Amino acid sequence: MMQWKILGITMIVPTVSVALIIAVKSLREKNDEFWINLAVLFWIGGNSFWMLCEFFNHEEIKNYAGIPFIIGMLSVAYFYKKNYL
Repeated sequence: MMQWKILGITMIVPTVSVALIIAVKSLREKNDEFWINLAVLFWIGGNSFWMLCEFFNHEEIKNYAGIPFIIGMLSVAYFYKKNYL
């Protein structure tokens, strides 16, 4: 699958950009789903970081991709606590 490296890398910028635009738009509209959109942004960022580590053989820092996943889960937890508890 490493032959798809260039395509994978070029997909990062538009994907993160769209997730960021959606999160900012929901924040400006004072939409409660901002926290979910923020989580998606962090998860896409974590996936992108992990993918880049795999592509460029940086196995020693690949585990740091878990940090954005945890932040995303905290964001979702805050959303549910705020709206359903």
